[in-house]
Formats: sequence, structure tokens, C-alpha cells
Amino acid sequence: QVQLVESGGGLVQPGGSLRLSCAASGSMFTVDNMAWYRQAPGNERELVARISSGGSQDYADSVKGRFTISRDNNKSTVYLQMNSLKPEDTAVYYCNVAGRTGWGPYDEWGQGTQVTVSS
Repeated sequence: QVQLVESGGGLVQPGGSLRLSCAASGSMFTVDNMAWYRQAPGNERELVARISSGGSQDYADSVKGRFTISRDNNKSTVYLQMNSLKPEDTAVYYCNVAGRTGWGPYDEWGQGTQVTVSS
């Protein structure tokens, strides 16, 4: 079983910064893709950023140049550094981690952390 614990959300003014963290623990044989999604009220969940085990990164167009995803493989942790935040970035942010255990694949979601950008 694999568990994810997120931290780092909160209230920030427009133009400010936040850093989200998501730590994976459990019986992981591999940790492959790690990603951040977000869901605003009334909207579908959308991909924000994704990083592969090799370090390749993908970003939503709306966050390119402002957000940076990174990972610490020794800690099985993924981070999302969010700069120049805008009110439209307000959402619940979820991490997603996929890989393999000794018994088969896993694809787990974090509990979500609220990010609110408002003056």
C-alpha cells in the first residue's frame, strides 16, 4: 500500500509564492511519474505539471514560466514551486504518483491541499 501526504497550501496575495510538497511512503518498488493536478469549484480536475523518473517535465500552458515541478528520489517526494500566483490559480491541488510495488502497479492520489490567491 502506498500513501501520499501533501503539505504547503494556504492563502497568498497575487504575485506571491507557495511551495507544495507531497511525500510518498509504503511498499514502493519504483516511483515513476509524479504529478500535480488542480481542481477549482465547478471545473474538472486538470494537470498542472508532471515529472518523470528521468526528470522530464510537462506543464500546463497556464503555468509555464511561473511554476516549477521537482522531485527528490531519495525522499520519494515531489514539489511544486509556484511563483507569480494569480487569482485564477485558486484551487485544490492534488499530487498523483504512479509506479510499481512488489505486487503490481499503483496509482495514488494525495488528499488535496487548498491554494487561495486573493488580496
